[in-house]
Amino acid sequence: MTTPPPYGNQGQDPYGQQPGYGGYGTPPPDYGQQGYGQQPGYGQQPGYGTPPPGYGQPAGYGYQQGPGGFGPPPGGPIPNYLWQSIVVTLLCCLPAGIVAIVFSTRVQSRQAMGDIQGALEASKKARTWCIVSAASALAVWVIYLIIWFAIIGAALND
Repeated sequence: MTTPPPYGNQGQDPYGQQPGYGGYGTPPPDYGQQGYGQQPGYGQQPGYGTPPPGYGQPAGYGYQQGPGGFGPPPGGPIPNYLWQSIVVTLLCCLPAGIVAIVFSTRVQSRQAMGDIQGALEASKKARTWCIVSAASALAVWVIYLIIWFAIIGAALND
């Protein structure tokens, strides 16, 4: 009767397994290497490998992160004025409202890409075009009322 090989048998295995597999020998060469998962430094607790300030953010945007160097901008989410753009498009001035919708849809996509300055500019332009649309509708209504009262006043004086 033969005795089984000692535990941790290096070299040839009498049971036909290759060295390094099945719990015997050394692990495969890529064992313990980091795969495609999370990059080092992201999502770790402060004090345990925290990345330096400014790590992982686009350069030159003047964007200051929250406490600890992570999180949304200090002012919260950037307003996109989408519902206001839709309302002024339907109720006020169609061409200026469409321009407002275009700029308001750019806000979130630019913020998601990390282009904070571009998102802020698109937000300002969306707000401006909402105001232009509402002001143009107001101006048209004022002119309409002036003409209407002038026609009624002329009809009453005859």
